[in-house]
Amino acid sequence: MRLTQGCFSFLPDLTDDQIRAQVQYCIDNGWAVNIEFTDDPHPRNTYWEMWGHPMFDIRDPAGVMMELAECRKVYGDRYIRLSGFDAGHGWESVRISFIVNRPAEEPGFRLERQELAGRAIRYTTKAYAADSPAGRRYS
Repeated sequence: MRLTQGCFSFLPDLTDDQIRAQVQYCIDNGWAVNIEFTDDPHPRNTYWEMWGHPMFDIRDPAGVMMELAECRKVYGDRYIRLSGFDAGHGWESVRISFIVNRPAEEPGFRLERQELAGRAIRYTTKAYAADSPAGRRYS
């Protein structure tokens, strides 16, 4: 299963040159760039671990690409995403977010059904990866 979250998720994986172009777009718009990683990519898990600090006032995408390369060295077996945060008045929100690294195997999600009182049924999704403890989910 291919995880589809964020911009470009239905396209083939971006090359480093394409990632660099998106970073330049963020810089041109004055957005802070952030790198995050996780081994639990559940769609409602919006709080991934941060790699370093958000990069405010960065002028060259090479700095972001260097940090991304370091993050891939350490967490190359996990999902890594890059986001651009617009701190401008009236926005103060993430304007772009996309996956820049995936584990070799993406196990996907299962649908769990729970029967409640009065014939009500509740459904939820659970990542197969979450069956293993954190840190050993993709090894």
